Amino acid sequence: MLFNSFSFLFLYLPVVLAGYFLLLRWRPAWIAGWLALASLFFYGYWDARYLPLLIGSIVFNYWCAQHRRLLGFGVVANLALLAYYKYANFFLPGQGWDIILPVGISFFTFTQIAYLVDCHRGGTGEYRLVHYTLFVSYFPHLIAGPVLHHKEMMPQFDRPARFDMANIAIGLSIFVVGLAKKVLLADPISVLVAPVFAPHAQPQLVEAWIGTLAYTFQLYFDFSGYSDMAIGLSRLFGVRLPLNFNSPYKAVNISEFWRRWHMTLSRFLRDYLYVPLGGNRHGSVSRYRNLMATMLLGGLWHGAGWTFVAWGALHGVYLVIHHGWQALSGWSTPRWWGRWLTLLAVMVAWVLFRAPDMATAGDVLRGLAGLNGVSLPRGMAPLGALGWHPAFDGIRWIDVSGPALPALLLAMALALYAPNTQEWFDGSMRWTPALWRSALMATVFLGCLFNMNRVSEFLYFQF
Repeated sequence: MLFNSFSFLFLYLPVVLAGYFLLLRWRPAWIAGWLALASLFFYGYWDARYLPLLIGSIVFNYWCAQHRRLLGFGVVANLALLAYYKYANFFLPGQGWDIILPVGISFFTFTQIAYLVDCHRGGTGEYRLVHYTLFVSYFPHLIAGPVLHHKEMMPQFDRPARFDMANIAIGLSIFVVGLAKKVLLADPISVLVAPVFAPHAQPQLVEAWIGTLAYTFQLYFDFSGYSDMAIGLSRLFGVRLPLNFNSPYKAVNISEFWRRWHMTLSRFLRDYLYVPLGGNRHGSVSRYRNLMATMLLGGLWHGAGWTFVAWGALHGVYLVIHHGWQALSGWSTPRWWGRWLTLLAVMVAWVLFRAPDMATAGDVLRGLAGLNGVSLPRGMAPLGALGWHPAFDGIRWIDVSGPALPALLLAMALALYAPNTQEWFDGSMRWTPALWRSALMATVFLGCLFNMNRVSEFLYFQF
C-alpha cells in the first residue's frame, strides 16, 4: 500500500485513526497492539507472501535479544537473510533463480541489527513482544525508513497516549507537504529521466544535463517526500520519527552532504560500521581505508549491481579527497564554491546510481562532457549567425509544452534556496495552526488528489 494512493488516504488511514482514537478513550493499553496489527496488515497488503518473513524476522530477533549468547548469531542470521534476497542473483549469476526482493527488507533488517548490537553492548532490551513488533513494523517507517533506533522510539511507545490537536494539525500538514513533493514535483520530473538513462540512448550535451538534473531532484523530492509523509503520519499518533533530510543540496562539502542526506542511514553506517572498523582512531591511512570500506558497503546496500558499487566507491574517494585536502592545506574552500562543487560531484555520482549498467552510465557521463555531440532546440538556430554551429535539430525527448520543465525549475529553486520541512514546522519559522495555513494545506492536498491519476512507487522501495 502506498501513501500516495486513494486506498491508503481514504480507507486504511481513517480506519487506523478511528481505532486509535476509540482505544484512546476506552482501552489505552491496547493501542500498541492495535498499531502493531495495523502495521502488519499494511505490510501484508503489499504482498501477503512476505508477511510470514517479516513476522518470522521479528520473532527470531526478539528471541535472540532475550539470550545474550545468541546476539552474535542473530546479527549473522540477519545479514545472511539480507544477502540471500539482495545479492544471490548478483554473486551467483546464471543459476536460474528468480528471487524477488521483499519490500522494506533492508530497513527492518538494519533496524533489528542495530537493536541486537546495542543489546550486546549492554543496552536494555525490550521484553514485551507486542511493543517490539510495533517498533520493527511501525507502518510509517516500515517500507522505506527512516532507520529507527530503539532508544529513541521505545520511550515514545511507552508514554501514555493522549489526544493532541496540535500534533494532528502539524502531522497532517507535514504529510501534505510530503505528498506534494512526490505528486507535484518528483512524478512530473520523472518523464525527463527515463529516456536519457535508457540503454543505448547516448544523450547529447543538453539532454544529458537536463536528465541528470532531473534525476538529482526527482530522487530528492521522492525520498524526502516519503520521509515527510512518514514523519507526518507518525505525528498523528504522537510519535516523532527522526529526521532523514536537512537540505542536503545546500551542503558546502561532501562530509556535510552525508550529514544531511538520508541521515538515519548515515548514522547507522557511522555507528555500526565505520566506528567498529576503527573510525579515525588509528591514523589517517586507517581513516581513509575505513571511509572507503564504509561507502563501498553503503553502495552495495542500495543494490546488487556494479553501478552501486561504483557509486559507493566514488563517494568514498570524495570523502578521502575532502579529508586529505583539509589535513594537508588546513584551508576550506569558500562556501559558495564548496556548495556548487559538492552539488556537481553528487550529480556525477547520481549518474552511476541511476544507470541500469556501467555502459549506460558511461554514455550519460560522456553526454555531460559533450562527447556525444550538441543538439539544441530549433528556436535557437539564430545563434548560428554568431559563428556557432551545433545541430539545431531539437532536443529529442523533451516536451516543452508539458509540466516537466517548470516542475524541474521549481524543484531546483525549492531544494537549493527554500527552507526545508523541519524549518517550516519545528524550527525557526515556529509554525502554529491557523485558519489561513489550514486553507493552504487543504488547497495543496486537493491539488495532489487531482494529480494522482497514476499511482507511482517511491524510488527507495527498490532498496
